Amino acid sequence: MKRSYLALSAAAVLAVKAFAQTSAPPRDLRGIWQAQKTVDVDLEGSGRGLITDPPDGKIPYKPDALAQKRRNFANRSSADPIVRCFQPGVPRATYLPEPFQIFQNAGGVYIVYQNAHAYRIIPLDGSPRDEGLGYAMGESRGHWDGNTLVVHVTSFSGETWLDGAGNYHSDALHVIERYTRTDPRTLMYEATIEDPKVFEKPWKIRVPLRLRTEPRVQILEDECVESTGGIRHHVRLQQLRYVAPVTGLTPLRTGAYDKQGANR
Repeated sequence: MKRSYLALSAAAVLAVKAFAQTSAPPRDLRGIWQAQKTVDVDLEGSGRGLITDPPDGKIPYKPDALAQKRRNFANRSSADPIVRCFQPGVPRATYLPEPFQIFQNAGGVYIVYQNAHAYRIIPLDGSPRDEGLGYAMGESRGHWDGNTLVVHVTSFSGETWLDGAGNYHSDALHVIERYTRTDPRTLMYEATIEDPKVFEKPWKIRVPLRLRTEPRVQILEDECVESTGGIRHHVRLQQLRYVAPVTGLTPLRTGAYDKQGANR
């Protein structure tokens, strides 16, 4: 599986690079993408405009849920599921400071994330869902609205966070994603987040993604290992020269492996 995972990425590199130099068909989302901002630090971070609704940029928590969010924040260094090698969940996987790759055909869209070998299969044929099962990455069904891919994601486990600041959700989460190719190198990601157990009302985020076109760019292997102290952490086989956000690319140090977060 892992070799196939990397082979798919490697095979797409030359096609992605050539594709970026031309006028991109608006429904072609293929390529390796990465968030332009350090969004994952805190969605409510002041002045960044990531939350587009409500206008004040604040997540509309219910009172009890807000208290839980504050506890999460206080313990974020150890409580964040990503630190413990859980899959990142949706929408968080999209705006981590790490790339992901989109493949597609007439029947579906397929997303492979660098973090924790996470992946998603998004059928476009209206096939029925697996009701009653909970997944870290949820279950996705998509359709085209003009040139925008719209994806409804449900069936969550409730065990992931929305960012590194302790913003969270329950198993009642429903995410409505919108992917729009605005130019050959930019993919606009929008998400409406609904969860009646946690939030007073739905709220929305908007994050621009940039196409990665550097030579030999591909997704890294991301392994989770347990230290002698019993702490699980990520290590990555170095096959990508840059992994920092597109707005501030910094080179990885030389070496076979690099620990997660060392260059963030």
